[in-house]
Amino acid sequence: MQTAKPENVRAYLLDLQDRICASLEAEDGREHFQEETWQREEGGGGRSRVMEGGAVFEKAGINFSDVRGAQLPASATAARPQLAGGSFRAMGVSLVCHPENPHVPTTHMNVRFFHAEPKEGEPVWWFGGGFDLTPYYGRREDAIHWHRTAKAACDPFGEEIYPQFKQQCDDYFFLAHRNEPRGIGGIFFDDYNDGGFENAFALMQSVGDHFIPAYQPIVSRRKGDQYSEPERKFQLYRRGRYVEFNLVYDRGTLFGLQSKGRTESILMSLPPLVRWDYDWHPEPGSPEAELYDVYLKPSDWASKVVG
Repeated sequence: MQTAKPENVRAYLLDLQDRICASLEAEDGREHFQEETWQREEGGGGRSRVMEGGAVFEKAGINFSDVRGAQLPASATAARPQLAGGSFRAMGVSLVCHPENPHVPTTHMNVRFFHAEPKEGEPVWWFGGGFDLTPYYGRREDAIHWHRTAKAACDPFGEEIYPQFKQQCDDYFFLAHRNEPRGIGGIFFDDYNDGGFENAFALMQSVGDHFIPAYQPIVSRRKGDQYSEPERKFQLYRRGRYVEFNLVYDRGTLFGLQSKGRTESILMSLPPLVRWDYDWHPEPGSPEAELYDVYLKPSDWASKVVG
């Protein structure tokens, strides 16, 4: 296996955070990201950036972290017992955007690199990441664009990559207790080291670089749409699913808390406002019902045509 180059990954991730912040600030047009740097007592640190109360984004957070430790937390060794007791270095960029307008989808993106030094054997490394979209009101044009861009990020690395990563995204971002997906998916991968370090690193970069081309055109199309109070109420209700997933299932949240990461940075993905309504169901034939009936079902959006 090729030797990993963590410092090259770190430089890319810092630049990616800068580029995404600049793009989101330009799209918002009013607010700017506030930055806070932090250090972790056990080793490493990061810089967290949050924008709140914007013209478009009610809350957007993008976090860079590069943390180290003498021993892996339980969440990382459950499936890899051979790494128990070994030191580690984990770095990544993770973001969530919560627009105020219900017609602009929420989105999540993460790219990450993991390097471990087991007590016995050779060092182990892998990449992971992806991006997914959570609309409140489904738009066929947006779903097709999102998945075609995700496919474009994967295609240079093999025609099998996008279907595999899409399926992994559908499987991962699923709320079993609700028996429903979080949104329309995208791509997701983990434990990836195929083709050696340079190939795997290039794939991770392609995923990171395709996020803004996937998301920005959708924001631009929808941010001026008029919306009603009932639509806003539905958005806040559906945000509850986002909170449920992040606190119950998300492996990144669990890893961050177990590795004694910075709590404010770990939980910055949560929306500023949310609601739960008891046993609520959409009216049949309504736009809200269409979200459940059409968009919250796995679909091969990349092969569909607009219209």
